[in-house]
Amino acid sequence: MRQHVTVGVDGTPQSRAAARWAAREAALRDVPLRIVHVVDAPLIPVEARMDRVAADRWADQELTDAVRDVRDRYAGLEAGTRRLAGRPAAALAAEATDASLLVLGSRGLGTTTGFLLGSVALSTLTAVHTPAALVRTSTDPDPAETPEYRRLVVGVDIHQACDRVLDFAFEEAARRRCPLHAVHAWHLPPAYKYVAYADPDAEDEIQRAVTHLLDDTLLPWRHEYPKVPVTATAVRGHAGHELVRAATDADLVVVGRHVRRSPLGAHLGPVTHAVMHHVTAPVVVVAHD
Repeated sequence: MRQHVTVGVDGTPQSRAAARWAAREAALRDVPLRIVHVVDAPLIPVEARMDRVAADRWADQELTDAVRDVRDRYAGLEAGTRRLAGRPAAALAAEATDASLLVLGSRGLGTTTGFLLGSVALSTLTAVHTPAALVRTSTDPDPAETPEYRRLVVGVDIHQACDRVLDFAFEEAARRRCPLHAVHAWHLPPAYKYVAYADPDAEDEIQRAVTHLLDDTLLPWRHEYPKVPVTATAVRGHAGHELVRAATDADLVVVGRHVRRSPLGAHLGPVTHAVMHHVTAPVVVVAHD
């Protein structure tokens, strides 16, 4: 069975833009698109604005409109719908289990920068293990135009295994036939700050060592995807800030989310948060151990 692309819709302009972007992704991957709406069942009796029948009817109409829109834009696209009931974040995460990509809409913080994550999107990202894309309203592909992908940016952590992140990034770059820019940001440990005063060359040595480690980390994927042009940058600074700066003209940004197994629950981490809130391009968050 072919994997599919799943997108969550809720009637907002953000979700409609997400559905269109997801449709282009499904067409690019040559897989079906599944459009999902989740009726928040526990809230319906409390809020009494709409009874269950009315809520289901509204959801069915939204799904009908969404699937008609993407089929009109992408002829031949295999697209279906599903109406679910439950907590939206949990339902979307469960629905995406057998998908290759989950797509969510995200409201912009203005005309040029950033995402504003709602509670559903944030909760879904921390619950899902499928790669999840956040799409802004302005990221609304025109099906009449042939996509010309400029480049893809991926954040790389050389200190822990991030195979899933690199697998996804290289495969997407190969699929789009575009260059891949790998970024790793580093900073001096507190103890080394004193060493730098005594030895001005220490920082240069660390830079060379980090660059070498980054190249070593990318080497297996360079061999596996020889046609993907790759640039690698190791830069001293805050990882979130450097990724946002590197993503200025990117078509897609890929970051990792370390799966956290603790009583404190799941989290996204400061770097992923920074990228999601300040990058204008679609952002894919890939969960990894």
